[in-house]
Amino acid sequence: MRKYLLILICSVSFFGFAQTEEENQEVRELTATVINAQSDFPLESVHVVNLNLVKGTITNQDGKFTIPAMVNDTLYFSYLGFKTQKVRVTNDMFRFGDTKIALTELAYALEEVIVRPYQLTGYLEIDVKNLPINDARQYSISGLPTSYEAGSKSPSAVTKVLGAILNPADLLRNLFGKKPRQMRKLRQIKEDDNIRDLLASKFDRETLTELLQLEKVDIEDILNNCNYSKSFIQTANDLQILDAISSCYEEYRVLNRKQ
Repeated sequence: MRKYLLILICSVSFFGFAQTEEENQEVRELTATVINAQSDFPLESVHVVNLNLVKGTITNQDGKFTIPAMVNDTLYFSYLGFKTQKVRVTNDMFRFGDTKIALTELAYALEEVIVRPYQLTGYLEIDVKNLPINDARQYSISGLPTSYEAGSKSPSAVTKVLGAILNPADLLRNLFGKKPRQMRKLRQIKEDDNIRDLLASKFDRETLTELLQLEKVDIEDILNNCNYSKSFIQTANDLQILDAISSCYEEYRVLNRKQ
């Protein structure tokens, strides 16, 4: 009897665990409020993007928003004059429904930056020795239009350079080939009006790098190898950059099928 009872308890526990796991994987409507971290006032027209499902929305006059999400999805918050923020979706956010997301004004965020001025003496030989050494190095290869920076900021630079040598076509195969799933997001992003509106107002590439999981240097490499001008790369907004990458990617796919 005890054996049957133990089996029954284990079965119920397993069923409950499986049900919880299944609930975690369901796409549900998540509602929360975005507030100013300093004043606790609600923030209107904050852009909210689910980076996993590639869905976007904006907050209403009460700071509230509703967006499709699953547990462990990442929400990306962007608002002019405020520091961008990423928040991981949890079960509690669905259960209680009164989650508040606080954004920090850039003026307060900048106060946390400590500036250490160099102690200059006015004597060139002494001041040169006191200045910090930049460990970043650039590799320039004959026949390639751009140089590549290595060092702590770009640890994969050597791989990119070698890839360019071994694959004369260009860096597109390396960049697109390594991120096929992320690059498929291009079409999803272009279909969401809220995300497009957000990208049209941005020039810093931060939202694009989050959505596509690419570094800024990768985006520049893609556009350089697709023959976009340096002026366009520097002055275009994020939506124009997205359209350029999308066009470039489609051309790459066509060429790749022919090879």
